[in-house]
Amino acid sequence: MAGRVSGAALRAVIADDQALVRTGFGMILAADGIEVTAEAADGAEAVTAVRRTRPDVVLMDIRMPGMDGIEATRRILADDTAAGTRVLILTTYDLDHYVYAALTAGASGFLLKDVTPEHLVAAVRLVQSGDALLAPVITRRLIERFAQHEEPRPTVSLHRDLSGLTPRELEVLRLLATGLSNAELAERLFLSPTTVKTHIGRILSKLDLRDRVQAVVLAYETGLITPGNTEDVPGPDRYR
Repeated sequence: MAGRVSGAALRAVIADDQALVRTGFGMILAADGIEVTAEAADGAEAVTAVRRTRPDVVLMDIRMPGMDGIEATRRILADDTAAGTRVLILTTYDLDHYVYAALTAGASGFLLKDVTPEHLVAAVRLVQSGDALLAPVITRRLIERFAQHEEPRPTVSLHRDLSGLTPRELEVLRLLATGLSNAELAERLFLSPTTVKTHIGRILSKLDLRDRVQAVVLAYETGLITPGNTEDVPGPDRYR
């Protein structure tokens, strides 16, 4: 995060309309040295809290009164003063139909509310470091499900132009969207893992994407890959 002091405590905002959830998550994070800078009971409070405290990560519930977590995510990530802040969506169900819109809005992944304390802490630290929380194949399965069932599209979608990508970068993006890890991409394309990482970094930069999660969303939205066109996807058991 820009301006972040090396060695400084990781800072988080917790947005959830249930006080017990906020308290519980706050205690778990604090016990691991993560500073909770603010709590919010709805989306509007979350936006205000982020502007005021500029945290590294926001744990964002989707279903809240007034402004929901999706709109709050859009506003937070569109605000230049929150540059570097990452959003983790909290949901009761792993295939909540709102998650697709949240990921498209720029969230870096999602967590179930019954997450273990260890997983919660690891997820917050992972996202703060710049990674997406989800294994790519899980994200793909989520997006594919809603594409197949014609779920309502989010109000704001990515729809970036892919013409600026090289043929190799297009190939990397397509395979990335089918759920291949960096190591599997390297093996498939006869490249080194470092070269694959470089390609992915350039793809994200050229398309102005935050992480791999948004890259998967974009691959579906532009038609680069379509539901059912995932014959090369590794089995889901590999990611359990």
